[in-house]
Formats: sequence, structure tokens, C-alpha cells
Amino acid sequence: MPEAALAQATEATRATIGSSEFDRDTALTRRAPGVYDIDLSAGWTIISAVNGGYLLAVLGRALADALPHSDPFTVSAHYLTASQPGPAVVRTETVRTGRTLSTGQASLFQFDEQGHEVERIRVLASYGDLDTLPDDVRTTAEPPAIPPMEQCFGPEDGPAPVDGSSAITDRLMLKLDPSTLGWALGQPSGKGEMRAWFGLADGRDPDPLALLLAVDALPPTAFEMGLTGWVPTVELTVHVRCRPAPGPLRVAVTTRNLAGGFLEEDAEVWDTDDRLVAQSRQLARVRLT
Repeated sequence: MPEAALAQATEATRATIGSSEFDRDTALTRRAPGVYDIDLSAGWTIISAVNGGYLLAVLGRALADALPHSDPFTVSAHYLTASQPGPAVVRTETVRTGRTLSTGQASLFQFDEQGHEVERIRVLASYGDLDTLPDDVRTTAEPPAIPPMEQCFGPEDGPAPVDGSSAITDRLMLKLDPSTLGWALGQPSGKGEMRAWFGLADGRDPDPLALLLAVDALPPTAFEMGLTGWVPTVELTVHVRCRPAPGPLRVAVTTRNLAGGFLEEDAEVWDTDDRLVAQSRQLARVRLT
């Protein structure tokens, strides 16, 4: 693509990005077809590492630009090394294009202290058009039983910052179900459960890219199982089921099996219309103490 046309396309892409902090911090600059530059924001870190859901949204936005379809249907990511705030490059490749689905892959790279390029995360995803899906729903799934938002608690409600919290908490509206907050009081329930109301702190309504963040935004279920410390994601797969309605989301995460230093987290995300808008499963590593 000629340089002038590429610059014009990049500006057109940026013009579609809203004024939300999430949109600004996931915006990419297209350097060449399939190659994007971004400065990973320190505002989405957990301690010192960049949050995996934020990274997934960054790669998700790159694939939405690179593929002929704009909505993520299924996204599978392998987290290879911990990402740090700062410059990064995303490279995408179109694997297949079809009438209803397109499949692509994307990787995010950063340079280490020796100047060597290091791959941080690799994604394989299929995209389509959520607005063309039929309305027929047949399910036994039910929305999580979370108390009203005014009866739930966020980091700002505690006398001190929640242990292990960091910059990302300022970007989010999180109100945790009190029955999953024992860990914050030194009395974990022993159950692998975490439930919360979720939104973006600046009031931006959810969309498919925000769902990629939502599934990895709650405190780890390992905390409520009596474990502490960083719980890095090894692999995360997200299924986006429909476009969410405006308003806060309800997120429920469960773990049924912790073995060999690894656990799974199954997440469901529900919107204000009581629709199951996203599901995910991730494998994470825990430090057993």
C-alpha cells in the first residue's frame, strides 16, 4: 500500500476509536499491512506485568482491523513471556477468509534488555459479524446470583489498597460479591469462586473487545482458595456469544481443580439483558505455599 494511502487508512482507523481510556490505550498505529505499533500502557498492570485481558483486547483490535470481519467469536491465546509497559509491535496473519467467519493469528513482541525481540503472546482467532446471528437461545445457564451493586465492595471501599492490587484497579469499576471476599479479610472460604459487577471506570459501555478484558479482570480464584501471589495465565480461550447491552456486566469465575501447581478458571459474563455474552476458560499457574 502506498505510504500516503496507508497513513490515511491509519487515521481512519484511529477516528473510529472513542475517547475512553480503554480505547486510547488499545489503539494501534498501522506501520504496514499486518504490522502495528503500540505503547502498552502502565495503567493496565498487575503489580509490574501487563494484564492478560488488556493484552487480549490489544491483539483483538489488531485482528479486527486486519480481517474482513470485525467481531471476535473465539480467541485463543498462549502467554509466552510477561509483557511490560512500553513499546510493542503486533504482527497479524490472515489464515482463512470465508463468508461468515475469518480466521487469523497475531503475536505481540517486545525487545528485552539485550535488544532481542521477544514474543510475549500468540493468538489464533475466528471473527464474524455478531449482528447476523439468529435470536434463538436454548440454554440451561442462569445469571450468577450477585447482590445488588450497592451491597458489593470494590478496592476503594477498603481501609487500604487490596493486597496485590495495582494500576488496573483505577481503570475498572469492580464491585465484588461479599461472599467471595473472605481472602481480603484474611478468611478465605476455600472455594474457587469469584463474582463481581464489572465495568470501565470512565463509564464506557461494554463491547466485544471489552469482553476480552472482562474475563481476566477479577482477582484470581486462587485468593479465595487461600493462596497468595501472582497467578500468571498460561492459556486463555474466550468465546464471545453476542454483543452486550449497555450497562454493567456480571462476571462469575469458578475453579474446580487445582493440581500440580496449575488451575483452570471458567468465566461467564452476563449483560443487563440477562444474556450470556461471553465465556472463557484459562489455565493458570499458582505458587503453592
